[in-house]
Amino acid sequence: MDDLLHNYRQLIARIDALCRGIVDALGEQITCSEGCSDCCTAINLFPVEAASLAAALEALPEEEAEEIRRYVAEHAEDERCPLLRNHRCLLYAARPVVCRTHGLPIIYGTGQERRIDYCPLNLTESESLPGSVIIDLDNLNSLLVAVNALFLSQSDAQDMPERFTIVEALLKRTDPR
Repeated sequence: MDDLLHNYRQLIARIDALCRGIVDALGEQITCSEGCSDCCTAINLFPVEAASLAAALEALPEEEAEEIRRYVAEHAEDERCPLLRNHRCLLYAARPVVCRTHGLPIIYGTGQERRIDYCPLNLTESESLPGSVIIDLDNLNSLLVAVNALFLSQSDAQDMPERFTIVEALLKRTDPR
């Protein structure tokens, strides 16, 4: 599985570096921090993200992994993320791309319809932002789609859904081997 997730993990490392750079550049204007979970809702994942999350769970000691599985099962129908307990992510190090970038300034859309968005708790003192601190969400999503396509082409996945819920990723077998 590690070989199949190599490209995804490289993308995550670059996204993390980008996000660290933005947080460093914006300093105290970014209020998102540990325990901030207002934006943590149940989301859908690409197969590569689902496989990565499942691999992270499998890498934990069995007792800890089973405790997380029980918790996710108990919160499977919630609107909030089923990995969110006491305002903290149970698999934070393996969180998906959207969770890594959420709250930071993003730009998305096409042509004249490009729009900048960010958490309303962030950047309350800013009137303008340099382009170097804005994530181009369309480009980021294109990279994620490409990495996902490569993952699927290299795996033995047959008829894999286009998207998984976190519950499906962690409680049902998504390993494409």
